[in-house]
Amino acid sequence: MEDAEESTDHRVRLWAPVGQAVALLLGPYAEVVLHDPETDRILAIWNPMGSRSPGDPSLLGELDGLDPSARDVFGPYGKLLADGRRLSSVSAVLREPDGKAAAVLCVNLDRTPLEQAAAVLSAFGAPTVPRPEPLFEQDWNERVQHIVGAYVRECGRPVERLTRVDRLAVLARLDEAKIFAVRRANPVVAAALRVSRSTLYSLLAELRASSTKDHTP
Repeated sequence: MEDAEESTDHRVRLWAPVGQAVALLLGPYAEVVLHDPETDRILAIWNPMGSRSPGDPSLLGELDGLDPSARDVFGPYGKLLADGRRLSSVSAVLREPDGKAAAVLCVNLDRTPLEQAAAVLSAFGAPTVPRPEPLFEQDWNERVQHIVGAYVRECGRPVERLTRVDRLAVLARLDEAKIFAVRRANPVVAAALRVSRSTLYSLLAELRASSTKDHTP
C-alpha cells in the first residue's frame, strides 16, 4: 500500500490515522479498508486479510440503495471468506461538509478466535455425568459440601444470604444423610453454612424440637 503520508489523495491522508489505529487495536484479526464510492475502488487498506490492494475494485454497490435510517453506519453484518472464515463487518459512510459521500470506511473482524474461545468455554460448560456415589460414601466432608452446594444452587442465593428457614432445610438434608452421626462434623457444617458454632447448635436444637413435635402422637 502506498504510504498514507505520501498519498496524493486527501481522503487517505485524512483517515489514515483512524485506519491505522483500528488495525493496531484489533490486529491481526481485522482489516480496515477505505473505499472511493465514486470510482468504486479501494483507496487504502490496513492489515489486509486477502490479496486486495489499493486500486482494486471495491464492489460496494450503490449508496443510494442503503437504508437511510442507519445514519451512515451499517452493521455489524456477516461476511464469509473463501477459506471458510466468518467475518463481522461494519461500514461507515464518510461525508464532506456539503453532505456528499467522500469515502466508505469498512472494518472486517475475523471471528475465528472468538468462535474458538466460545467452543472451549462451551466444552468446559458441558453437562457432566452423575458422580459415582460409591466413591464418596465414606467422604462425609465431601457430602457436606455437596448437599450445601446443591441447596444453594436450587434456591439461587449465596450461602451467606440463606435464611433461617433455608438453613434448617439444609440441616434436615444433612441429618437425613447421617452427617451428624460423624464425630467432628459440626465445625465442618458450620463452616460450610458460614455460621458460628453457637448458631449451628441453636439451629440443630430447633430442628430436633420440630422433629420431635412431628413424631408426637
